[in-house]
Amino acid sequence: MLGKTFDQLTIGDSDRFSKTVTDTDIYLFAGVTGDFNPAHIDEAYAQGTFFKTRIAHGMLSAGFISAVIGTRLPGPGTVYMRQTLDFLAPVRIGDTVTATVEVIEKMQDKKRVRLKTTCVNQEGTRVLDGEALVSPPRPPKNP
Repeated sequence: MLGKTFDQLTIGDSDRFSKTVTDTDIYLFAGVTGDFNPAHIDEAYAQGTFFKTRIAHGMLSAGFISAVIGTRLPGPGTVYMRQTLDFLAPVRIGDTVTATVEVIEKMQDKKRVRLKTTCVNQEGTRVLDGEALVSPPRPPKNP
């Protein structure tokens, strides 16, 4: 099943994905990526930081954007080409992060789409802002 093609997308289309970040998510992300920064995995160390406790990897939240793009909007078949990210607030264990993707520009010449990407926590605090450039799935060619 393909996601929305270029012609099926409209400026303003949006979709989202929410996930509550767990201790296990942070350890698994560290293991998969090799990012064992103690701010993420060592509570004693993290208590001495600006955040006063362990925080999730910023790229974990960014991964939730990828989940929206790859499974919902535009969806399966989309090629993720570029992403800018501004990390605005920490994500802590137990926070529910909602990633939202919104179509803000369609580039007819190359059939690419620019997306506004944001993540907010359960309190509505924006934790991440950015933009993505994607190539939506192409319609199947008729034989």
